[in-house]
Amino acid sequence: MQVNWKGVFPAITTQFRSDESLDLAATAKHLELMIEAGIHGVVLLGTVGENTALESGEKLEVLRAMKQAAAGRVPVLTGVAEYTTALACRYAREAEKIGVDGLMVLPAMVYKADGREALAHFRAVARASSLPVMIYNNPVAYPVDVTPEMFAELADEPSVVAIKESSENVRRVTDLVNVVGNRYILFAGVDDLVLESIMLGVQGWISGLVNAFPHENRVLWELATAGRWDPARALYRWYTPLLHLDTKIKLVQYIKLAMAETGLGSEWVRRPRLPIAGAEREEVLKIIREAIATRPALPKAAAR
Repeated sequence: MQVNWKGVFPAITTQFRSDESLDLAATAKHLELMIEAGIHGVVLLGTVGENTALESGEKLEVLRAMKQAAAGRVPVLTGVAEYTTALACRYAREAEKIGVDGLMVLPAMVYKADGREALAHFRAVARASSLPVMIYNNPVAYPVDVTPEMFAELADEPSVVAIKESSENVRRVTDLVNVVGNRYILFAGVDDLVLESIMLGVQGWISGLVNAFPHENRVLWELATAGRWDPARALYRWYTPLLHLDTKIKLVQYIKLAMAETGLGSEWVRRPRLPIAGAEREEVLKIIREAIATRPALPKAAAR
């Protein structure tokens, strides 16, 4: 199965109102800003999109509205994060009916599957629809590690086309290439390891901080993939304190606070998450505001 997934894909936030109700208009507005900034695709309802905080009907509302908003300009993927394999398969079928372009499949939530169980889950979801599938490997947040050897086993599933590698072990990029060659499209999934991952050969970047800094994200990608390492390193060094926020437990709150500070969205989240407060808030705001105050001029060749 051939797909054209490459470049910067925001793991886009789901926007809420202050009463925690779903704000589809604000989410679509934010997606439009991302597309205008030059992103190459979008992942709805990932971790940053608060997938597990939405009811099943709300998830489908998001897919319908954002598919319409994207209007075929970029590939639209959805996270698949359900508690059972049966629910994940059902969601995959419903997403296909809506017309999304692909699935980013997580292990079953809560239960810590072993390798055999995890592969059975991924195979079942992959076979539940005709959509291309990206496997999201994030053993830090979801304690199932999909190893290069497991991806070798999964290589006989034709619809599994890509990997989002978020193990926080950048050596995995090379290990994957050595074990499975070019069988999968490799995406970096950890914001503050992206430059290293690009150097090692990833073809895409699923990012969280892009929600607040889309132009800088795209330019960093373009500089690095063009081999312009000196300006890429300079931009990366400015960006890294912000990118560290993507690796924290409260990454959703931190990213949404950054969006509010840059005027690209609200910081409202849905419980059990709460907006950050007190000393923690001041610490994160200091990082965000210092970055805004020192925002570099983007290289002309990469600016739009």
